[in-house]
Amino acid sequence: MQITRQADYALRTMLFLARQKPDHQPPTRKVAEEMLIPTSFLAKIVSQLAVTGLNNTARGARGGISLAKPTNLISVYDVVVAIDGPIHLNECTQDICTCPFGDTCPVHEVWCEAEALLVAKLMKTTLAELLEREEKHKK
Repeated sequence: MQITRQADYALRTMLFLARQKPDHQPPTRKVAEEMLIPTSFLAKIVSQLAVTGLNNTARGARGGISLAKPTNLISVYDVVVAIDGPIHLNECTQDICTCPFGDTCPVHEVWCEAEALLVAKLMKTTLAELLEREEKHKK
C-alpha cells in the first residue's frame, strides 16, 4: 500500500494552510508555488478537500483557501481519506467473503490488526501535532 501523490500533496497543502494566520487566505497559485505542486493538480485537490469540509475556498481578487476547522480537529486520516477514500490494506479487511479461505485464513487477522493500527495512528495525528513536530525540527 502506498499513499497517492495526490494525498501527499493534499497533506502538504493543509500543512501550508495550517501555518497561515487565521484571517489569511493565500491564493492557490501561491500554495502551488511554495509546496511544489502543479497548479492544475492543486485545483482538483483543493476542490476535493472543500467538498469534504476540510478547507474553505473563495474566488476573486481577494480569494484564496483556508482551513475549515482548527488544526487540532483535522487529522492526517481525514486528509488521506478525503483524497484516496477508505484505507484498506487488503480487500478482505473490507469483506471476508472476497478471500477464498474465508474465516480459516491465517493472514486475515494480521491484515485487520495492521490496518486498525495504521488507521488509529493517522486518526490520532492532527495538523496541530504535525506543526509541533515541525517546530521541534527547526530547533
